[in-house]
Amino acid sequence: MKLRDLFPSVPAGQSALEVTGLTADSRLVLPGFVFFAVSGVMQNGAAFIHDALKAGAIAIVHEADVTFTSDASVAGIVVDDVRRALALTAARFYPSQPDTIVAVTGTAGKTSVADFTRQIFASCGRQAASLGTIGVVRSDGISYGALTTPDPVTLHATLATLAAEGITHLAMEASSHGIDQRRLDGVRLKAAAFTNLGHDHLDYHGTREVYLAAKLRLFDALLPQDGVAVVNADAPESNAVIKTAEQRGIQVLSVGSKGRDLRLVDVSRHGFDQHLSLVWQGKAYRVTLPLAGEFQATNALVAAGLALAVGEQPEQVFAALGSLHGVKGRLERVATHKGGLILVDYAHKPEALEQALEALRPFATGKLTCIFGCGGDRDRAKRAVMGAIAHQRADRVIVTDDNPRSEDPASIRQSILAACPGASDIGDRFEAIQAGIAIMGAGDVVLIAGKGHETGQIFADHTMPFSDHEAVKTILAEVKP
Repeated sequence: MKLRDLFPSVPAGQSALEVTGLTADSRLVLPGFVFFAVSGVMQNGAAFIHDALKAGAIAIVHEADVTFTSDASVAGIVVDDVRRALALTAARFYPSQPDTIVAVTGTAGKTSVADFTRQIFASCGRQAASLGTIGVVRSDGISYGALTTPDPVTLHATLATLAAEGITHLAMEASSHGIDQRRLDGVRLKAAAFTNLGHDHLDYHGTREVYLAAKLRLFDALLPQDGVAVVNADAPESNAVIKTAEQRGIQVLSVGSKGRDLRLVDVSRHGFDQHLSLVWQGKAYRVTLPLAGEFQATNALVAAGLALAVGEQPEQVFAALGSLHGVKGRLERVATHKGGLILVDYAHKPEALEQALEALRPFATGKLTCIFGCGGDRDRAKRAVMGAIAHQRADRVIVTDDNPRSEDPASIRQSILAACPGASDIGDRFEAIQAGIAIMGAGDVVLIAGKGHETGQIFADHTMPFSDHEAVKTILAEVKP
């Protein structure tokens, strides 16, 4: 690709230069690359222009306040917003994208909504994938990568790869960081969804208002006017999202118990499933959702809304809800045993543990058991808080090791146990899970929390292969005749 294909206004003497790649990281520059001098949180890309030129960069993209010296063979391209320029240039350098792309933003639920939407698309016969925290997941089982919203070059290269592989439908997470840092600019969206706004990422955004504004940019700048905004109407901030979309003439599809388009009329439990009564365009639907927790019902409805927004047939969409499976490590049902249910969840913060236990309480007609620990070299104050939450919300608690890292595992457990009287102390995580399963009875629910999808346990000088999923599988294989 020639430099003029990416920057039509480049001087004639440099327009025929061959572009071999794009980057904002000077360490990745190779001969023929275009280097974008992006100002980061910790470092200013302008300080690395010399390194980029030395490595063979043929063009430097920068903002007006940046100057550099080079010979005439290097193009200097001035832009108003270098981050946005990087994303839009990446979209031109990797022009192929899946035909139908939808995005979801929100403090909680992004991973589940993206994955549920992928599952619904697949059930409707589409070649589908999802992209986010757990990586790129295709419906044929192939997966790779892991970042909520990748850098623009990686993102657009990934979109081009998926399109080349035949993926036509993609559901992706849109983090507030990714939106604010212009990483999604250039992605051709058909629909975008909003789940909720919690107290998170204020270390980056500063205030809740700025945090919400970052998410609103998905609707006031990135979603085209002919797109559809899918909004969880039960979220307190839903009106702000709806107003933002409607001011641009964007169609809004609201979902939830307050939804005007896809309305949740009733939720009832049946064993470990949920029965949902829905109304869509005046027609009633009854769905059995094989997921625990009311918030998972909300996530499923947002996913259904995204599928409906891009033209999938309601009968197929609602039928697909009946076969959804939880995202790996997100309140995931991994097994049943003796009439009870075993789940794995990534909850490693107080509010996440509390939400998980609250969600599972109605499903525990017997005892609710919580098996968890806390990571080392991390927030020590949360240990007693999580211990108190487990003591208050669960009937039985087993405190075990999470990722001790460089700390003494026993000391971490003692900090938790101090606020959790009556809990069992079993440091070995496999033995802790084994003990929790051994005491299960009919109607019991066992939550194994903290590590979710992780496949390793981190100690001071090594990482030991360990998966909560595999532990459950091994233990149940040994107890069955």
